[in-house]
Amino acid sequence: MYDYLIVGAGLYGSVFAREATDRGYKCLVIDKRGHIGGNVYTERIEGINVHKYGAHIFHTNNKRVWEYLSRFTTFNRFTNSPVANYKGELYSLPFNMYTFNKMWGVVTPEEAQRKIEEQRREIKGEPRNLEEQAISLVGRDIYEKLIKGYTEKQWGRACKDLPSFIIKRLPVRLTFDNNYFNALYQGIPVGGYTEMVERILDKIEVGLGEDYLSDKRKWDNMAERVVYTGPIDAYFQYALGYLEYRSVRFDTEVLDISNFQGNAAVNYTDSQTPWTRIIEHKWFEFGKDGDGNDIPKTIISKEYSSEWKPGDEPYYPVNDERNSELYRQYKALAETEDKVFFGGRLGEYKYYDMDAVVDAVLKKCDEVFS
Repeated sequence: MYDYLIVGAGLYGSVFAREATDRGYKCLVIDKRGHIGGNVYTERIEGINVHKYGAHIFHTNNKRVWEYLSRFTTFNRFTNSPVANYKGELYSLPFNMYTFNKMWGVVTPEEAQRKIEEQRREIKGEPRNLEEQAISLVGRDIYEKLIKGYTEKQWGRACKDLPSFIIKRLPVRLTFDNNYFNALYQGIPVGGYTEMVERILDKIEVGLGEDYLSDKRKWDNMAERVVYTGPIDAYFQYALGYLEYRSVRFDTEVLDISNFQGNAAVNYTDSQTPWTRIIEHKWFEFGKDGDGNDIPKTIISKEYSSEWKPGDEPYYPVNDERNSELYRQYKALAETEDKVFFGGRLGEYKYYDMDAVVDAVLKKCDEVFS
């Protein structure tokens, strides 16, 4: 008999298992997939740690979380500096002085500010949709070249048909700072995320390829309590209906060249290019293998946004009114489960950055084990 059955070997489940084990509780971690790590899983191919479920760049201002994960890995100094490709024109992301210089030829922050203010005036009154909201924040030129096509590919519908609240703000930097994240701590685990999660789960029993929901009674009888990090609607057999997600498809290729695009992430912001961005995985670790040697090949992943349907891999919760209300109903059901608690991105139907997941589970552990 185990004290805790943890369903899901992603960050939430793994950290909970570590904390419980270190306090003397007996834990079993199971996962439906054939690997640990959840969506942060990295697979080593040709000496490159490939982010199998999309780019994961760790960043946080939370010292406790940074120091906690640093027990299990060394973070490199990777800084996220994506590039936008609009029909062969390259722009810096986030929007900064490099962007404005390329867009308008302006040189000083004052000139850039004046140009943005001039273009923002196009929108009178309260923005009625995402297009008007974006123009009211950064002006027509940046919207047309760097926001419109990318956003329409991501959501599968016109910006004029999307609600304004999707874009609450668009950071404009009147400096030459290319660091996308405003975070005190940032980096990629040396050796990849999978190695980090392996260390978190060290000496903890893990069962892979195990489907909890297909034989729930059997699994429930094996432990005093259950930590469930799978989809909350699936747990209740979709009794109230399906929660919706946005999904992503990855087309990954090994290329017999050393350098495809010279940057980890390039966003394709025109509407004609079918993919939203290309990730070149080797640049997360500066093009070097574990011994510090240059890697002769490269691996790229083209990302395509796709409409989600039941059975597809769930990525991003659609936190609109309908889904938020449906989640509230599922959450009320979850609160009636005596021996189970729900956590993580799917268990809480919530978009979580990695640091927020670790923060949430550490706080849950403080509460459970206090």
